[in-house]
Amino acid sequence: MNEDIKSYTISIYTENNVGLLNRISAIFQRRKINIESLTTSQSEIENVNRFVIVVDITESQAAKIVKQFEKQIEVIRAYYHTEDETIFTESCMFKIKSNLLFEEPQIQNIIKESNTRIVTVNKTFFVLEKSGRRHEIEALRAAFNKFGIMQFVRSGRIAVTKDEMKVSELLEAFKNQ
Repeated sequence: MNEDIKSYTISIYTENNVGLLNRISAIFQRRKINIESLTTSQSEIENVNRFVIVVDITESQAAKIVKQFEKQIEVIRAYYHTEDETIFTESCMFKIKSNLLFEEPQIQNIIKESNTRIVTVNKTFFVLEKSGRRHEIEALRAAFNKFGIMQFVRSGRIAVTKDEMKVSELLEAFKNQ
């Protein structure tokens, strides 16, 4: 039976130890799976970090990878979810020449229509920030490319599940061990 390849968000709750990122990426590398996005941050529990990794794979691959992660000593728990099971966003920043903000009225329209936030303006450049789905950010990048972008950066995905996950209780129990 052929499985469909879908975008999966893999969440890994871990202790914060040196070298863990290398072991996590090695699991994908051995399976020749490309990481589309990777974000790491503090989780809802003190001293527990969370990796959010986006990959395009089959569900059986996702299940195997999650089991592989849970074999790592520092990994407390790992999960995988489809896009329909999560609420997610990405953020980006654009750095653009300041004169364009005042000389190109179309730029001001793009900023207003896309709900993009101006972070700073000075004589040389201005910086914009936008949060949203990847396709929204890419459309905005295409619009600003016509005028010239000095710098662009996009974050990895951040995500929470739609369903209640009792992960907080699990992590609290881990913390109190």
